[in-house]
Amino acid sequence: MNIHLFPKKDSKASIWSGGLTYEYMIYPKTANYTDRDFVFRISSATIEEVPSEFTRFKGYYRYLVMLDNGLDIEINKVKKMYEKYEIIAFNSDDEVTSYTKGIDFNWMVSEKISHHKLKITSSNQNCNAEIIILFSLDTTVIKINEKPYDLKPYDLLVIENPEKENIILHFSNECLYGILDF
Repeated sequence: MNIHLFPKKDSKASIWSGGLTYEYMIYPKTANYTDRDFVFRISSATIEEVPSEFTRFKGYYRYLVMLDNGLDIEINKVKKMYEKYEIIAFNSDDEVTSYTKGIDFNWMVSEKISHHKLKITSSNQNCNAEIIILFSLDTTVIKINEKPYDLKPYDLLVIENPEKENIILHFSNECLYGILDF
């Protein structure tokens, strides 16, 4: 089992058409965002232009969570409204237009991966997924098999668990909790 901490303060900004994006992790490490050859990518973005068109990615599924307010969007010309922290799931090749400024969490997963899910929880979790992602929404202590990790808001912990060991997680606050199996 390998545990990786990605502090928000260490993420580097790059420009997208509607604002800035901060990549936390791309998997595998040899993958390249522009080549679109990754299994998954975790990032956070600012939406500064209204309206703004989300970047389309053929062959990916996307989870998006607004971190600071709700989101007024159109997905394939259908208007939708999402609350802060509500998980939005869609095909990354969909036509998505945002009419709200804000900050989001983004998790793109290759359509070749059949088992993945994301939820918000503060409940203890017991799991054996191959990849576990934990994104702090506030200052949080996450215990992984009783070892504590202190996270600031918008820090990311990723557990690579290729042996599918049983892992016990305890949260001091609500976090985004995602699992992925190959």
